[in-house]
Amino acid sequence: MKDYIISGIQQIGIGVEDLKEAWKYYIDVFNMDIRVLEDNTVAELMLPYTGNVPQKRHAVIAINMQGGGGFEVWQYSERKPQKAAFDIQTGDLGIFAAKIKSRDVAKSFEEFSKNKQVKIAGSICKSIDGNNTFFLQDPFGNFFQVVQDDYIFRDEKHTTGGVAGAIIGVTDIDKAVKVYTGILGYDKILADETGVFDDIKALPSGSQKYRRRLLTHSQPRKGALSKLMGPSYIELIEAKDRKPQSIYAGRFWGDPGFIHLCFDITNMDALREKCKSHGYAFTADSASNFKNGESFDMGEAAGQFAYIEDTDGTLIELVETHKIPISKKLGLSLNLKKRDALKPLPGWMLKALRFGRVKAEQL
Repeated sequence: MKDYIISGIQQIGIGVEDLKEAWKYYIDVFNMDIRVLEDNTVAELMLPYTGNVPQKRHAVIAINMQGGGGFEVWQYSERKPQKAAFDIQTGDLGIFAAKIKSRDVAKSFEEFSKNKQVKIAGSICKSIDGNNTFFLQDPFGNFFQVVQDDYIFRDEKHTTGGVAGAIIGVTDIDKAVKVYTGILGYDKILADETGVFDDIKALPSGSQKYRRRLLTHSQPRKGALSKLMGPSYIELIEAKDRKPQSIYAGRFWGDPGFIHLCFDITNMDALREKCKSHGYAFTADSASNFKNGESFDMGEAAGQFAYIEDTDGTLIELVETHKIPISKKLGLSLNLKKRDALKPLPGWMLKALRFGRVKAEQL
C-alpha cells in the first residue's frame, strides 16, 4: 500500500490531576466505560513536550460502545500537574472543546439538565451547521459540545456516544487547513461563518466576534477500526476581537486540559513522508526506537505512534494500531498487521470490546 489511511479519531487526550476521579465522572456522564488499554509506565519518547525528562504517568483509553472516539485520561504519577496560569477563553490556541455525538440533542439536553453532576453552559441553540447543540463543562474545567450525529456502532440505548471531533483555536483558519484538510482529510466545508454566535455566547469570551469553519470528510473513513469510530468533525475557530493565548504555553503535554487529538492511521511511513513534504515533520516518532515496522508496547496494546503540530502548536497524535486487547480476562487480542488494511473489522469482533466494561464503583 503506497498511501496512508486515516480510520478516524481514536481518542482525545485529557490531562487530569486525579485519574480515578476523572474517569469515574466520564463513565457516569459520557458512558466511557470500556477500557481498551491501561498503562502505568514512563513516557520516554515525548521529551520535547515533557521538559526533556522522561515522565512517569498513568493513562487509560476508554470508549463508549455506541461509537466515536474515546478518551485518553492521563495523569502524571510523580510530577504535580500544572494548570493554566490564566482563564482559558474561547478561541485560545489549542483544543478548546471536545465534540460529543448525540442521536437526539434535545433529549440529551433534557437528560443532562437533570443530572446534578453536569454543569450546562448556556442553553440549547442552533450551531453554525443548523443543527441543535449545547455545551457543558466538567468539574475540571473542560468544555464539551454535544452535537447531532446519527451514527451508532452498537446501540446501548444512550442518547450520546463518543468523541465526534473537536473545536480548535487557531490564529489563521486559511493557514490551519493545511494540516486539517491537506493531511488529515477534512476536505468538506459544512459551514464557514464570521460574526457573533448565539450557541457560544455562554462560553468564556463567547460574545465576541469569531470566524468559525466546520469541516468533515467527504468520503467514509476506511481501515480496521473505522466502523467503531465513525464520522468526525473539526471546527476551527479564529478570534477577531482579541489576540488569543496558547492554552499550553509554559506547560507540559499531560498537564490538565485537552492535550492532543489522536487519529488511528495505517502506513506510518507514507504519512511521515506526506507530513514532511507539507512542512509538518514528525516532532515525536516511536519509529526512531523501533525500526522496520516493529511495535511499540502500549500496555495491553501495541503499535507505532508519532506527533505533529498544527500551525499554532496544537498536538496531533497519529497511531498505527498493531494489536488491541479484546478481553483481558480471556486473554484475547487482535493482530491487525496481518489483515487487509482497507477492510474494516467485522462488527461482531469489535463489539467483543464490551467485555472490557468497567463500572465506576469498581475504580
